[in-house]
Amino acid sequence: MTPFDLVQPASLKEAIALIDPEDPDVRAIAGGTGLMLMMKAGVFRPTRLVSLRKLGDSFFRIAMAASGDLTIGAMTPLSAIEQSSEVLRHAPVIVRTMTRLSNVRVRNVATVGGALAHGDPHMDLPPVLIALGASVAIAGASGERTMAVEDLLTGYYETALARNELITELRIPAQGTMRTVYFKITAGSADDWPALGVAVALASQGGTVTSARMVVSAATAKATRLISAEQMLIGANVNDKTLEIVAEAAADEADIIADLRGSASYKRELLRVYAARAVRAAMPTSGAPN
Repeated sequence: MTPFDLVQPASLKEAIALIDPEDPDVRAIAGGTGLMLMMKAGVFRPTRLVSLRKLGDSFFRIAMAASGDLTIGAMTPLSAIEQSSEVLRHAPVIVRTMTRLSNVRVRNVATVGGALAHGDPHMDLPPVLIALGASVAIAGASGERTMAVEDLLTGYYETALARNELITELRIPAQGTMRTVYFKITAGSADDWPALGVAVALASQGGTVTSARMVVSAATAKATRLISAEQMLIGANVNDKTLEIVAEAAADEADIIADLRGSASYKRELLRVYAARAVRAAMPTSGAPN
């Protein structure tokens, strides 16, 4: 790796001021699990890294807001989220997802804000967070704003963040009667990068779906909601025929890409199969956890 400066600001304001929006070789670093790999491979050669490790306790906490939202500081390690009783009560699908997300060494270092800012389409968390209706708080030189996770991710390793903007907090709304599942399909070990990720969140009454969110990832350039498939679910009774229709809609709607983990046709067939399985698992009669 080429030499670079490492600065460790003690406040958010100072950190933002140290990031030059006109210089692509200056970048913030949180856990650094993705960034360090890029540096070792020579893909990124920084002149300055702005460490966010000393920003304060508020960026490392997990708490319930008065609104009922679960708030997670952007610097919170993934392992802390995995072990949190608050997360388990509010969104158990996140805890279940964490057990197959890379390995414990990575989860001990990687942060939730860094994982989202990295924009990797193979990450397990983004589709789950989109299904949960999560949003992020963002701070920059021009002020603060809030953005849905589904709007944050704009393309392959691309986000809507400006160069001098930082994610400060993740917010997950109260789920009510929504039930959420995530299916991760790998071509290798259970904790490998997925060939396909499918997250489904459903609310139902008397066997009829009243609300639905379906998200595909890994097989697409970014985690993406499948709006047409969602619309076919709302107002429907989930039976074999409904599942067949929804699965076909999901496979037709998704913009599938090929990579080392499978061809586009293979991944489309995976989506057709696992979209149906995820919907069935999210229904209360499946016995699946919330």
